[in-house]
Amino acid sequence: MQANPHPAAVLDAAMPAAPRLPPQGLRPDSRPLGELLIERGFVSPDQLAEALSVQHLEDERVGETLVRLKHCSDWQVCQALAQQFGLPALESLPAAEIEDELVEQLPIAYARANMLLPRRLSRSEAGDLGALQVLASDPTKLLDLDDLQQVYDAVVEVTLMPPSAVGELINAIYSKRTKDVDLEKKDEAFDEEDEDILHASAEDAPIIRFVNSLIFNASKEKASDIHIEPGDREIIVRNRVDGVLHEVRRAPKAHMASVVARVKIMAGLNIAEKRLPQDGRIRRKIAGKEVDMRVATVPTAHGERITIRLLDKSAMALSLDAIGMATDHLRIVKEVIHRPHGIFLVTGPTGSGKTTTLYSCLATINQPNLNILTVEDPVEYQLAGISQVQVQPKIDLTFASGLRSFLRHDPDVIMVGEIRDLETAEIAIQASLTGHLVLSTIHTNDAATGITRLVDMGVQPFLVASSLVALQAQRLLRRVCPFCCQPHTPLAAELEDLGIDAKRFFAGEDCLHQPLRDEEGNALPVVVPQGRKAPPTGTVWGHNPHGCDRCSGTGYSGRTGVYELLTITEEVRRLAIRNADAGQIKQAAVEQGMRTLRDDGALKVLQGLTTIEEVMRVTAEEA
Repeated sequence: MQANPHPAAVLDAAMPAAPRLPPQGLRPDSRPLGELLIERGFVSPDQLAEALSVQHLEDERVGETLVRLKHCSDWQVCQALAQQFGLPALESLPAAEIEDELVEQLPIAYARANMLLPRRLSRSEAGDLGALQVLASDPTKLLDLDDLQQVYDAVVEVTLMPPSAVGELINAIYSKRTKDVDLEKKDEAFDEEDEDILHASAEDAPIIRFVNSLIFNASKEKASDIHIEPGDREIIVRNRVDGVLHEVRRAPKAHMASVVARVKIMAGLNIAEKRLPQDGRIRRKIAGKEVDMRVATVPTAHGERITIRLLDKSAMALSLDAIGMATDHLRIVKEVIHRPHGIFLVTGPTGSGKTTTLYSCLATINQPNLNILTVEDPVEYQLAGISQVQVQPKIDLTFASGLRSFLRHDPDVIMVGEIRDLETAEIAIQASLTGHLVLSTIHTNDAATGITRLVDMGVQPFLVASSLVALQAQRLLRRVCPFCCQPHTPLAAELEDLGIDAKRFFAGEDCLHQPLRDEEGNALPVVVPQGRKAPPTGTVWGHNPHGCDRCSGTGYSGRTGVYELLTITEEVRRLAIRNADAGQIKQAAVEQGMRTLRDDGALKVLQGLTTIEEVMRVTAEEA
C-alpha cells in the first residue's frame, strides 16, 4: 500500500474543500495554520516568517519547522491543527485507554509509519457500522484513514495528538505485547571453532530477536550502554542508565558465540577474529529515532565480551543553556568561547559529559563567518557547517597530525577531542598563541590539576599560563524523579559536608558558605526551577527508594551536570609560571570566588534537582 503524498506546505494552505473525515460536531477553520498559531499567541509573525524561509531546506511542514526551531511545542501545533480541521485534540493519554485487541490487527510498522493508533471501537445494537476512535498526529493522511475503515469495518473518528505523544503510546503498547526472548539450553555440545555452525547460529531467528530486544529495551530505558558479559555458565546483560549499571537479562552460556556473531554482523566486524579487540558502529532507527551505536569487543577468560554504546541523536541537547550550568558559570563560558584566541579546557573522567559540553560550545558559536574544524576520536555527532575529522591511528592520522594540518586551513576555532601527549599540547598552544580559539579536553579530577598535567607532559609553565583562558571540571549526577521525589530532612553533618550552614538552612535563610554573587558583589537568591515547588523549610528533595513507573523504580530520572570553572586570573597565572602545585592553584581560585564541584552540587541540592547522596557520590575525591 502506498502512502498518500503530501506537499511540504500542505498545512499552510487553506483546509481542503471537502475532506473525507466524518463530521464530529466541530466547525473547521479554513485559515492557514500559521495564522491560527499567531491568533492563539503560540508564535509571533517574525517566528512564522523565519520558519517559512527555512522550511524548504528540510522538506517539512511549517508546523514541524516551528517545533524544530523551538518557537512552539508540538502540542500547540496540534491545537491549531484541531481548530483548522474541526477535530478534538488530546495532549496525552494513558496506555490503559487503548484496547489491546484493536492493536493486534495493526502492524507496528504501519502504526509508526503513519503515526496513528486505534483507541476504541463501539458498535450499535442495531448492527450498523461501529465508530472507531483513532489517535493520529496528521489529519491529512486521508487514504490511511480509509484503510482503517476497511480493516475494522467501522466509521473512523479522529482525535489529534502531538506526534511525540502518539509515538510514546505506540512504543508503550507494542513493547508490552513483545515478550522477552528466552533462549533455551541446547543439549548438544557447541563447538565455537566451527565456522559453519557459527554462521548458521547468527542467522537463527531467536538470536536475532534476542539481540534486537536488548537494543530496543535499552533504547526505551534511555540507557547509555549495553554490557554483554560471558560468565562461567551464563551470559549476563547489564544496562547503564543515568550512569548506574543494572542487570537486565541472563541467558545460557551456549548461545554466547551466536550473540557475539550477530552483533558483529550488525556492526560490520570480522566474526572469525576472536583473539583481538574490535570496534564497529551500528546505525538503526528505533521507535522513530535515529540511534547510533558504537560496538566494542574484547576477548576475556570466558569468551568475547561486548559493549554497545547508544547515542540517541534526537535526545542530544546541544545547548549550553540545557546542560545544567548555573547562571554565573554560563555567562563566563559564553564570554570565553567568543574570544578570538586562547585555550578552553574541559576536564573530567570518562563519561562526565565533556564531549557534550564541547559540542554545545561549538553549536553556540557556529556562524557562517567562522571557520570551525574539529579532530575527534570518534566523531560522535555530526554538526552542520563544521568540518569534523576522525582520528585514524593506523594511517598516522592522530590528534597532533590533524591539528598540524588544520593550521594550513586558516581556522578560527579548533576543537581537539583530547590532549593526550606533549606533541598535541604544544601544537594546541602554538595555535592559540597565533590567533586561534582552541577547545579541548584533558583527563583530570579537577580544574586546577589540568594546569599541572600540561606541565607534567613537558609544556613550559609560561606557555601554559599565557595560552590558557579557562578550565572547567565537570561530573554528571542523577536528577530526582519529579513525579515521586519526597521531602527529606538531612542531618546537620551532611549539610556541613556540602558546605551548607546547617543553622541557617533549618531557619530557612540563605545557607551557602559561598553564595552566588552578581557583578556588584550582591548575593543572589537560590532559584527554584520552573514547574517545581520548593520543599518545606528545613528539608530537601530526596529520591523515593521504591520509585515509580516513570523512573523504572529507581527514584531518579535523567542527569544534570555539576561544574567547577577556573578562569586564569593574574594570581593563577603567577602560580602557574612558578610551577605551583594543583592544591595551591585551587586554593587561590577558591579565594577569588571559584565554586568547587561539591559547592555546585550543593546548589543543585538546594534547587531541588538532586540529592545529597548523589553529590557526595560523584564528588567523593573532594572529601
